[in-house]
Amino acid sequence: MPKINILPAKVYNRIAAGGVVDRPYSVVKELVENSIDAGATEIEIYIEQGGKQLIRVVDNGCGIEREDLHSAFLPHATSKIAQAEDLDNILTLGFRGEAVASIAAVSKMTITSKTKDGKCYSLHSDGGELGQITEAAGENGTDVCVEMLFFNTPVRLGFLKSDKAEETDITNFVSRFILNRPEISFTYYVNGKKQLQSFGGGVEEALVGVYGAAALAQCFQIDANKHGIRIRGYIGNHNFFKANKSYQSVFLNGRYIQNVTISSAISNAYSGYMMKRQYPFYVLYIDVPTEIVDVNVHPNKADVRFADNKTIYGCIYSVIAAVLDGQTKALEYVVKNPGNPIYADESQPMAQLPVQEQEAIKILEDVKPEPAIDYAAILAPREKEEKEEPVKTEKVFGFTPISYEEAKKELEESSPAFILKKLHAELDEKKPTEPRKGFVPLDEIADYEFDEVVKPRRKTKKTAADLHKRFPDLYFNTAPFEVNDPSKKKEEEIDPFEANKKFLEELERKSKQNRIDVSSCVYAGKLFNTYIMYECKDDIYIIDQHAAHERLIFNRLKEQMNNRAVAQQPMLFPYELSTNIFELEFIREHLEEIRAIGFDLEENHSKVLITAIPLDLQHIDLGAFFADILSDISGYRSIRLSDLLKDKLASAACKAAVKGGMDLSKDEIDALFALMDGDMGLKCPHGRPVVVKMSRTELEKMFKRIV
Repeated sequence: MPKINILPAKVYNRIAAGGVVDRPYSVVKELVENSIDAGATEIEIYIEQGGKQLIRVVDNGCGIEREDLHSAFLPHATSKIAQAEDLDNILTLGFRGEAVASIAAVSKMTITSKTKDGKCYSLHSDGGELGQITEAAGENGTDVCVEMLFFNTPVRLGFLKSDKAEETDITNFVSRFILNRPEISFTYYVNGKKQLQSFGGGVEEALVGVYGAAALAQCFQIDANKHGIRIRGYIGNHNFFKANKSYQSVFLNGRYIQNVTISSAISNAYSGYMMKRQYPFYVLYIDVPTEIVDVNVHPNKADVRFADNKTIYGCIYSVIAAVLDGQTKALEYVVKNPGNPIYADESQPMAQLPVQEQEAIKILEDVKPEPAIDYAAILAPREKEEKEEPVKTEKVFGFTPISYEEAKKELEESSPAFILKKLHAELDEKKPTEPRKGFVPLDEIADYEFDEVVKPRRKTKKTAADLHKRFPDLYFNTAPFEVNDPSKKKEEEIDPFEANKKFLEELERKSKQNRIDVSSCVYAGKLFNTYIMYECKDDIYIIDQHAAHERLIFNRLKEQMNNRAVAQQPMLFPYELSTNIFELEFIREHLEEIRAIGFDLEENHSKVLITAIPLDLQHIDLGAFFADILSDISGYRSIRLSDLLKDKLASAACKAAVKGGMDLSKDEIDALFALMDGDMGLKCPHGRPVVVKMSRTELEKMFKRIV
């Protein structure tokens, strides 16, 4: 058995870094959260080369004392909690004490800090190796500088995204911090250039700074308290939707999270107003009692677990649904703000709601406040169940329990494991007179030497050649984890793309099967002036004339679209496309593909100006067209004009194709059949089959000629 080793700090810190620090954005997240927990009101963030070369976070928080600088680099060292009971009431963003040690293990890190009444000191770490504490110059607060991230873990470094992509993820998190802590002033620099700035002026200012004033004008501002759960923030109105989920932010007890229960509640509240491929806009701050939420789920603290998901779901869903549906209860939830679109004017609140002001006030006076939920009562039964011992019964699921000895005896008579053990005992007692035939596991026979005298177990395994010599009639399976012998040439190289090749070959085979020789087909007539019939050997093909013609026209239009000569029409006034950082980076990455379609774009901060459009797309809805492009910012879909305009091409093909019931001449039918070029596997652009095949055998079975 291998020796159990106690890993040194340098090793286990690098292992921990895999869970805490997977990319540059996670470093920024951990450091900014530490600054917030330190009580900072001003935070500056600097990154270079997507955070790979430099990440620097400067704050004006409480600072670190000289005697605590060494401890700050140690694993599980934290100022947020002191004992196990503190985990039940976590109010800080950080508490694990893993971040600094993990970051220091995979970078060159320097912490310079000064307390209000103390001196400024600095401590440097090179891949986890600490230097000496030195006196430095600096202002109150902490300056954390992380350089050459993953310099000592080249494998992790090789899996990072491009500088621009990493920068996008960091910018996204900084934007979320601005929304999460609107009372803090943030300044964010990318490669020496100021990218974002907030002044700590409140939620409204933060929302405008990140998403723009146009987004604020399309939102309801809500502030609700339901069953002890406070839900406040901004939600988009009935007509304000986005093409992807990057415009959704939820902050639970001051922490940015992504939780399925919350997102499902919001999406379902909007379901009656959304169309396909649309997503609601929201920035929500949710405060719940700390005893009903567990934030200690994952090292990155991006998700949480609730003691009662149904209550959380119900509260969020009911509040948002009430506002969207214009229910009376919404009067309690919506913040009275003259700039809010739900107010017609200041003297007529909530003009969109179905009740008048006086009636609503009268109703609200009669409404009793909802009782707060006793979360202690919810949690108590669970704790009691954990402490109580299982109830002993005479029968379990209809069967009488048996003792261990009785169960063991029964297993000895029927279990393969006990039979094998008995077989080993027999082999130890006597020498086999002849080779055993049939299947015997390799590990059973490999430990024995069959000579004149039976020898004890051997540690070495028999090779395949030795076994074949000694047991010529014996069949055995190769070990699934057999170590490769470099001296032997591999009989067959494993192709990692073998499954792909087989799939493509199968598609090609099916395609060939669906293609027939047109010259061997004979026209057999038509049905209802819609279905054309051709006889081919022992098969008959029934063709939907409209679906066939529609598919052929669609293929031709698609080919023309892909091979068209691009001509541009400059716009007198550029079209302004508002984007967030994710969408802007997506457009940057696919700029050449979009320009190849015929659009000309210019970047202006977080907006994109469309200055020219394709001449053949002058009447296109630019907003809807680019919303379709941005609906898949993950980039799995290629940006081809024929794919983006598939619905329009299909609609045009449908209108131009011959219709069902139209009487075609024999020449027209033959021309249509010839254009199909024998491809009997065609489908119309909407997915309906073009051809149905029926064999002579199937037809004769229908008439009971054969059984």
